[in-house]
Amino acid sequence: MAAEVPDFVATVRTGTGKGAARQARRNGDVPGIVYGGGQDPVAINIPYNYLMKHLKAGRFLQKLFNLQVEGSEDTRVICRSVQRDVVKDKPTHVDFMRLKRTSRVNLFIHVTFENEKLSPGIKKGGVLTIVRHEVELNVLAGDIPDHITVDLTGKDIGDVIHINDITLPEGCTPVIHRNFVVANIAAPSGLRSSGTDDEDEGAEVEA
Repeated sequence: MAAEVPDFVATVRTGTGKGAARQARRNGDVPGIVYGGGQDPVAINIPYNYLMKHLKAGRFLQKLFNLQVEGSEDTRVICRSVQRDVVKDKPTHVDFMRLKRTSRVNLFIHVTFENEKLSPGIKKGGVLTIVRHEVELNVLAGDIPDHITVDLTGKDIGDVIHINDITLPEGCTPVIHRNFVVANIAAPSGLRSSGTDDEDEGAEVEA
């Protein structure tokens, strides 16, 4: 299932250079630029509070947006840089890059887990320990999955789920080229002993 691409609204900035950028900041906007895609760069302004809302939502540099600028066609973009004031840490400039539907980008995709009731380990009181809630994948801009799914059917205590155990959506490949741990079924707390092989493996991955 492809993820919905959120809208991001901006306005065209008249004038270029430091003077126009300073004026935008005085007006409560953050100046930015949109480039790439075989088109000329476009200077834009983004309302400060609107941008901060998106920044606080997290993963701003990994999220694909549908950029809406009055007078122009909607364009899919990804943020490539957020410059900040060195003292106040407030955003002072944003760079967006245009993407075609056939472009490939690295994005963090959410991991979901299903069929916990069909896991013998969880039925015995085992605990699903999630090592990675998100996995960075190389995906097509025109077909970004909403999530990837881990099937827990048949998983017992001590079982470790690696990225190679997960069926990824077509066209998606992990950015990390090793068979890293995504989750495991740990023993109930009363039965755990420090230094088990499974726990050591999960700890080694995170180190």
